[in-house]
Amino acid sequence: MLDVQRLVVFTGAGMSKDSGLDTFRDADGVWANNAPQDYASPEGFRRNPRTVWQWYTQRRRQMLEANPNAGHRAIAKLDTLLPHVTVITQNIDGLHQRAGNQRVLELHGSVHRYKCSKNCRGLPTLTPVPELTQEEPLLCPYCGALTRPDVVWFGEMLPADVWESAVVEIAVCDAVLVVGTSGVVEPAASLLWRAKNRRKSLVEVNPEPTLVSSIADVVLQGKAAEVVPTLVATLEANQAEDRGG
Repeated sequence: MLDVQRLVVFTGAGMSKDSGLDTFRDADGVWANNAPQDYASPEGFRRNPRTVWQWYTQRRRQMLEANPNAGHRAIAKLDTLLPHVTVITQNIDGLHQRAGNQRVLELHGSVHRYKCSKNCRGLPTLTPVPELTQEEPLLCPYCGALTRPDVVWFGEMLPADVWESAVVEIAVCDAVLVVGTSGVVEPAASLLWRAKNRRKSLVEVNPEPTLVSSIADVVLQGKAAEVVPTLVATLEANQAEDRGG
């Protein structure tokens, strides 16, 4: 990555697994004991808004108790080593921002925000939001409808502005570092195939082979918290050697 001027870091649930947060599709993941149609769909929210709100309140507490791991911190350090780094993440936990990354595109939203369930004005509210600890859904101050977590549920479109920015970043980047994603969740995963079609360099970090492995130029097998810091340390050492030479 020595010659890379613009880097995209594309992350999934495996990125935060080393911070103690469950992935979604592992045998012991989030959806193993929680039906997504009940907790991550507009229909589930309409059936039982209080239950869904409380479920996300608990998840938000877990995410706030988690800390950015060594992989998050290494990715944040890339901001100081390369001219332009953009994180495109499928995660909703906010750990990249807490680690220090400045440019983060959240494809699937954030558990730390809420919005009007009728989308009357979107009503994004940034963290810290003490009212999100309440056990009942809040009412939208504009139209009186229930509010809901500002996350993308099954059957919903990704935020248009975030998606468009992600497409642009993929188009103009030199390389993509893919960390902790299986490459099966669409349309997010299609960004990686866009990158491949545009002949961008792809480096994958994952404990197990994935769909991305078949198109990656380099596959580094291992945990995000172990492999990414080593990769970034190598980049830093090479830069220091070049300056010394």
